Amino acid sequence: MKIKFIGFSIGIAVISILFIIFLATGFWKRFFIPEETEISRTQIITPREVNPFDLSNPSEGAAWGTRHNTFIPMDEGEIVIAILNKESEEGLTEEQFVVYQNSSQSFIHIAFLSFDANSRGYRRMWDLPTAATRPDTISLFSHDLIGDRNNCIIVTGMNAGYEQTMTIFRRAAGQINSAYNKIAELQIAGSIVIQEAARSLAYQQGIARGISYRIASFGSDPSSANILDQIETTYSFDPYSERYIQSTVTRIPGSQIEQRRLRELLSGVPGVFENFMHDLWYYVTPQGTIDNKQYIYFDPVGREIIFYGDDAQQVFRWQSSTRTWLGLFIRSQNISISTLLRFIDIELESLDSVKLRVNEDVRLKIMVSTTWDGSYRRAGTASTNRQASPIKNAVNALYDSAWGRIQFYDTGEYSINSGGNIRRGHYVFYNIENNELIELRPEASRETGSEIRMVYMIENAAGLKILSRVRIGTNGVHDLQEPPITLTPVSN
Repeated sequence: MKIKFIGFSIGIAVISILFIIFLATGFWKRFFIPEETEISRTQIITPREVNPFDLSNPSEGAAWGTRHNTFIPMDEGEIVIAILNKESEEGLTEEQFVVYQNSSQSFIHIAFLSFDANSRGYRRMWDLPTAATRPDTISLFSHDLIGDRNNCIIVTGMNAGYEQTMTIFRRAAGQINSAYNKIAELQIAGSIVIQEAARSLAYQQGIARGISYRIASFGSDPSSANILDQIETTYSFDPYSERYIQSTVTRIPGSQIEQRRLRELLSGVPGVFENFMHDLWYYVTPQGTIDNKQYIYFDPVGREIIFYGDDAQQVFRWQSSTRTWLGLFIRSQNISISTLLRFIDIELESLDSVKLRVNEDVRLKIMVSTTWDGSYRRAGTASTNRQASPIKNAVNALYDSAWGRIQFYDTGEYSINSGGNIRRGHYVFYNIENNELIELRPEASRETGSEIRMVYMIENAAGLKILSRVRIGTNGVHDLQEPPITLTPVSN
């Protein structure tokens, strides 16, 4: 009886120890807490570099200060630019693609980190160079380009010659999982896009393969005297060589505009093209009409880009810009969400129109109409459209109001004096749906570093100006039903 009691006591002790280990190691989480699904997305860390077009300011530090960890330490001098995590084919471990630049080299490399069963740890399986050299233009993402559900790894960016580049890697068929081949590497003084095409329902359901996407590059025509004449070269995937090869070449005539002014804009002199973009730009529909409900305001002086559309206003900080052969490449950051980046590729179409390709964070460059992709016309030339009117010029006027005494200057600035407390900012006039509007852009508060933008509709009544707070959206101008502000002219 005593032996049974001792055995029972030992059993209780062993069970207690195992239960403590069970709790301490966290194994209980696997049984009682559902496993979260992780969505792989690119994490971009861009090191600072000297950029002649850099318009960044200290307030961008929140985005530049982001830190992400690699599975294993990088070598000395290797600066991480972007990281892409994805699940292995077996679904047992996680793989990592790391884009980095060595401080002693110009070209940017990509390394593949995967779990090694022999060493029972992660190691660098392979390391290959890309065609890009400028860290601030890098995008890293994966996509099924071939249609066989074997996602390709794609690195886009610019090189030292201000050319757009695209380097594509694909897992080698019939080889070990760690083997990847470079199936395309393009660089051109222009732009490179992936032409996405609709795939069948059978592909969507995992029954059949999908068609392979083509890649298109657009560059200047060296045989033409017109800088805007382009050559479109398309590349198709060749299943025999398992690489992208050239398939078609098409010449695209550009606008016939004054070449001297065109060469000045595209000369690469710092600030020239930025100043050219300093305006409000309306979206041009595929039918050639101006859509006054979607427009973008570029402000290189205030280092901001404002997007109007989708019933909302989005403000992005203009971080940096790099010249391209046909325009400008801009990196911007949302002022409210520091992790939201937007890359804008601008190409000059004429002296009054530009073509935009906009990538938000890690979105893939595709030739499908997105929210902001397309042609835009300067607001000053929009008067040919009945729905849109040009921006009005700045004024020089003095008013009394409930805010205090407000002075508008012909430089586009204003100041409000309220009991000796002076607030300053910028303003801009424009017309929408026959409504005269003014947007006030106060300077950022020194305490908070933030700012509030306000749009008002202007009504004239017996020599007075009545300002009513409104919101601009895709459905037009909406009155916010706030108490109006009356401006009374002050005679000098």
